[in-house]
Amino acid sequence: MPFFSEKQPERWRPSLVLASGSPRRLALLQQAGIEPDALLPADVDETPLRAESPRSLVKRLARAKAEVARAAARNRDELKDGFIVAADTVVAVGRRILPKAEVVDEAAACLRLLSGRTHRVYTGLCIITPKDGVRERLVETRLRFKRLSRDDMEGYLASGEWRGKAGGYAIQGLAGSFVVKLVGSYTSVVGLPLHETVAILDGEGFPVRLAWLNA
Repeated sequence: MPFFSEKQPERWRPSLVLASGSPRRLALLQQAGIEPDALLPADVDETPLRAESPRSLVKRLARAKAEVARAAARNRDELKDGFIVAADTVVAVGRRILPKAEVVDEAAACLRLLSGRTHRVYTGLCIITPKDGVRERLVETRLRFKRLSRDDMEGYLASGEWRGKAGGYAIQGLAGSFVVKLVGSYTSVVGLPLHETVAILDGEGFPVRLAWLNA
């Protein structure tokens, strides 16, 4: 007989805010059984500072997003004593930070640069606790793309899947077929490193497994 033979009663838990409007980050949290109480996308300037490294950029932006969302949450009684989860992801070749492609020429330039070579994806994670503690992680993942043919590039550009994506591609979609090798965290490349997120929340007392018991 299994230990949990019946659904467990709902218990109080602190609120949790995702400082993002990204459907990918929301889906990843939900995959871990965590349903945020609110989405508070943080409008911050994501322009890299002069000579700023990819690692420094994602750490700075994740912290900035968390702080903006924390300030907004303080104005809502149901959120003011909760957790804030924020993340930022960039794609880089060496120290060169690739853009979030918004026009087809940007996406095409990214694909040409990534074709047949190794690049890195950095995700900065920042979690602010109910007592205003700040927990940060930086996750680095190395990927190598196959050499892309003209048909690969034209087909992918025609799909429109690249729009708004760091580096001009989304690994969870069609571009997953371009990846020859990945060393690191797949979920971090998608936008939110689940292992690190769950580990921090668990360590800070958020009941990450509560929803699992009622699944």
